[in-house]
Amino acid sequence: MSLKVGLIGYGTIGKRVADAIMLQKDMELVGVTGHTYNYKMEVAKMKGIKIFAMSDKDEFAQICSTSTRDCIVPEGDVNNLLDEADIVVDCTPKKVGKENKEKYYLPRNMKAIFQGGEKHETAGVSFVAQCNYDEALGKNYVRVVSCNTTGLCRTLHPIEKHYGIDSVHATMVRRAADPWDIYHGPINAIVPVLELPSHHGPDVQTVLHNVNIFTTAMSVPTTIMHMHSLTVDMKKEASAEDILDLWKKTTRVRVVRNAEKVRSTAEIMEMAKDLDRIRGDMPEICVWEEGIGVKGKKLFYLQAIHQESDVVLENIDAIRAATGFKDGNKSIQMTNESMKVNGF
Repeated sequence: MSLKVGLIGYGTIGKRVADAIMLQKDMELVGVTGHTYNYKMEVAKMKGIKIFAMSDKDEFAQICSTSTRDCIVPEGDVNNLLDEADIVVDCTPKKVGKENKEKYYLPRNMKAIFQGGEKHETAGVSFVAQCNYDEALGKNYVRVVSCNTTGLCRTLHPIEKHYGIDSVHATMVRRAADPWDIYHGPINAIVPVLELPSHHGPDVQTVLHNVNIFTTAMSVPTTIMHMHSLTVDMKKEASAEDILDLWKKTTRVRVVRNAEKVRSTAEIMEMAKDLDRIRGDMPEICVWEEGIGVKGKKLFYLQAIHQESDVVLENIDAIRAATGFKDGNKSIQMTNESMKVNGF
């Protein structure tokens, strides 16, 4: 029997999670919520997705445009959506998920998946499938960490497992805004994050509990991807070839090569389109082969993160973990296959 999944929030991540849910053989998308009329609501309607008003009033308004009065008649309100669902994925902006938990999920004893904008304490379990799937088994609340934290965990976890880690220093070079965002970017500046460490390091430790990591961050004038520069002090020596081979065997990590003219984040995203990826996304973390350097036990590398898509895979696996699907490796394989990731 398919899991019935409700989706709260249909933005950058939410619409991708909705598409991913519809690709799973063991899941059914009950519907999504909306509160303003826009093209995303129209696209959802065209795809046959049920739309519910983000209102718990007895009589809810149509989802309309204030200027043109274009409207979508919802199937019901958020409570009607939750009545039909076994689990909900909350893709609302940060802090809203916590409010929804108190207002909707706790009173119903409803299982929920949250995003990285929420605090770890909101769920009690922070999640990257290949790192700590079992921690989320059967839990009522699971938090999928942010795109940057997901990227750090995916490449650091196999290093910790095979060589051990004494410490990590990482700098996040962050895109200023998403490509569609006309309000926050582009900017003609490099903006340092004057918070030390940046929130990424402590967030990694909610998943990789024993990794000693310190992070810094800056925003730069691009909208395409994030870039990370990492220095890892390993407990055991390894060659660059050893690390390269390790990542080639690591799920959801893709080794890219300057020799193949993949020299930038722009070319990574162009490659994603050429691979016929859904939406032209690149859910894998991309590590440059030529950017891997080792001196003694010290490892240096560069990686790129597509901020719009890497966490989508984790949301699907989190749904399975929370609802008691015990085989984490099988879940990852099922998700990868449906999303054409890592050779599928």
